[in-house]
Amino acid sequence: MMEHNGHGETDTELLRAEIRRTRAELGDTVQALAAKADVKARVRASATQTRERVLESAVHTRERAGAAVRGNPVPWAALAAGAAAAIILLMVIQRRRS
Repeated sequence: MMEHNGHGETDTELLRAEIRRTRAELGDTVQALAAKADVKARVRASATQTRERVLESAVHTRERAGAAVRGNPVPWAALAAGAAAAIILLMVIQRRRS
C-alpha cells in the first residue's frame, strides 16, 4: 500500500529521491578523499609551485642585477652566483622528490 505525504509523492518516491541525493553526496566525498590521498599528485603540484616561485625570484633578481651592473659591475657577480645557486637548489629539491 502506497502512502501519500500530502504533496502528491509517495513515501517510496521520497526514499528513492533521498537515496539519489545521498549517493551523489557520497560520490563527491569519495572524489575529495581520493584527491587528498593522491600523494604523488600533491607533491608534483607543490614542486611546480616551488619551481614557479624560484623562477619568479630569479627573474626579479636578474632585473635587479641588471640595474646594479649599470651602476656598479662588482655586485653583478654575487647576484649571478646567488641566482645560479637558487636554480641548482630547486633542481636538487625536485630531483629528491621524484
